[in-house]
Amino acid sequence: MNTILKLEHIQKYYGNEGNITKAIKDISFSVEAGEFLGIMGASGSGKTTLLNCISTIDTVSAGHIFLEGTDITEIKPKFLARFRRENLGFVFQDFNLLDTLTISENIALALAINKVPAGSVEPRILDIAGKLNISDILNKYPYQVSGGQKQRCACARAIINNPKLLLADEPTGNLDVSSGSEIMNILSRLHSRGKTIIMITHDNTIAHRVPRRVEISDGKLV
Repeated sequence: MNTILKLEHIQKYYGNEGNITKAIKDISFSVEAGEFLGIMGASGSGKTTLLNCISTIDTVSAGHIFLEGTDITEIKPKFLARFRRENLGFVFQDFNLLDTLTISENIALALAINKVPAGSVEPRILDIAGKLNISDILNKYPYQVSGGQKQRCACARAIINNPKLLLADEPTGNLDVSSGSEIMNILSRLHSRGKTIIMITHDNTIAHRVPRRVEISDGKLV
């Protein structure tokens, strides 16, 4: 298989010499292309910090992270936004949708940021909406739809540019059991079609639907 992501001795510290908090303590692992990896751990274990480092939202204190051979810890800050746009997709617990935009416009925003030609926008939105069963709510606003529908919109926005890596941070955390199961079904289908996914969760029931899992406790792999 082809290694798409490789972490080498990642460490993340906060504070100064007199008061240092070690959030991540020497973590190393690899993810193969097309894998679905779950990162488990209790609140405060360091799993979200680790995901933020992988996503370049935060910087490592030591170690290296490679995405398809590129050391993302060495990318200059002025190029990071473009790197995220072109390579990563994000699904968050709190959806991160704009209430002033319709569901369709929220999805279109990802295409606009990537400067997709105007003539391609609507067909791509209709295609992804059909796959995620949200075609009937495209003209509604986020405050008019359910939590599960919001998260399906967030998934559509995350994958419409076909990112190399999809990062999901507690994507079922704000959903009821039924809606959470539906989101997991979507992620599983994406995985079956070859999408590489890393998902954070503290929910054992959700985690056990993920083919490969690692656990973090006190900043270390268990």
